[in-house]
Amino acid sequence: MKTLKSLFTLVLAATTLMFAGAAAAQQEEPITFIKRISEDVMNIAKTDKEIQGGNQRRVLDVVEAKIIPNVNFQRMTSLAAGRFWREATPEQQKQLVAEFRDLLVYTYSGAIAQVRDQEIEFKPLRGNPNDDEVEVRSQVVQQRGEPIQINYRLEKTPAGWKIYDVNVLGAWLVETYKGNFASEINKGGIDGLIKTLSERNKKLAASATRAKNSKS
Repeated sequence: MKTLKSLFTLVLAATTLMFAGAAAAQQEEPITFIKRISEDVMNIAKTDKEIQGGNQRRVLDVVEAKIIPNVNFQRMTSLAAGRFWREATPEQQKQLVAEFRDLLVYTYSGAIAQVRDQEIEFKPLRGNPNDDEVEVRSQVVQQRGEPIQINYRLEKTPAGWKIYDVNVLGAWLVETYKGNFASEINKGGIDGLIKTLSERNKKLAASATRAKNSKS
């Protein structure tokens, strides 16, 4: 599970997207949707004194409010699980989605806490914005270092656009986790994967608590 940790530390400053009513999302083109939401969250991260001061609880609250409602975690998890998804019981699927969701929440939170002077640039959309699935391409520009390339796969749903995959520097999140998931399932089955994710999330939660206490 360490493969994406370093990759997403800088990245998910830009994946800080998504928040807005479904009606508004339905009326927007894909790039407009991503751009508006990502800029909203970036601005919060840059100006919120609690976030800048290292308040992990505040960061988690922003992730829950601004990012989570606009990600299709069930599709993302099913794609990462691949053929094993069909072998899981409905309860196992539910647990797997919940644990994977929590893992990405902590990942997003770590990135948001590091936002300082980054800016986001978007590239022209390939294909038709009226398609049911599109890819939005962007890059995070920093004061130092090369731009970080980030692409998003979106799907159009009755509730508006939803993100179901993210590409960072050429690596798609789903494809990267797919290998990790398969390895854990081959060792301990679906329950083994759920246990691994749960243990990882407990460690991340404990780390967040320690960070909060150290700031008190």
